[in-house]
Amino acid sequence: MRIHKEGKNVIFCTVILLLISNLIIYSVAIHILIQSFYTLFSVFFLLWILYFFRNPPRECIKQDTSIIAPADGKVIAIKKTYEEEYFREYKIKISIFMSPFNIHVNRNPISGVVKYCKYHPGKHLIAFHPKSSIKNERTTTVVEQGNFAIMYRQIAGLLARRIKIYIKKKDPVIQGKEFGFIKFGSRVDVFLPLNVDIKVKLNQKTKGGITILAEKKPQ
Repeated sequence: MRIHKEGKNVIFCTVILLLISNLIIYSVAIHILIQSFYTLFSVFFLLWILYFFRNPPRECIKQDTSIIAPADGKVIAIKKTYEEEYFREYKIKISIFMSPFNIHVNRNPISGVVKYCKYHPGKHLIAFHPKSSIKNERTTTVVEQGNFAIMYRQIAGLLARRIKIYIKKKDPVIQGKEFGFIKFGSRVDVFLPLNVDIKVKLNQKTKGGITILAEKKPQ
């Protein structure tokens, strides 16, 4: 199983802490059933950490007419909303919730050039909260492809305390390529022009780089 680079330090620290805690448990006068239970818990916890940071190879869609999902997860919102940070106009917002069991690699929905990229410190409301998009810790990225532009936003949640983004303003980006990672569950919002043809439905499962969120309409 291939492990994402963001997980290497976490896994190392987890192994050290579990080893130390098991040595302590076995060095004190605790019943053997408790010792065995804790060892079993340690094994399952380490396996879950390894599972969380998995990064299997993936063949992503590359087609200029499509906007693809930036993350694995579930569509929890599709609605018209006023985007006030950059475009300052109404957009279609598609929100994808990433549970702790999803692959947490974030991928570019389209190819283009980064026109805007900003990190916002903030709260850690639960990702389903309607205000989490503007109140929580987050990053906002705008990518332009000719006269077509979209915004996507990584949003930290109740458990997610670390957002990683690997791109910056003026960078060229390729559809399906990794642009970031969110640790331990959260959400990604995508803001699209009103005239796109939406291809997903509420509660639909998505695969980052593969599921088509929307199609551009012919000019």
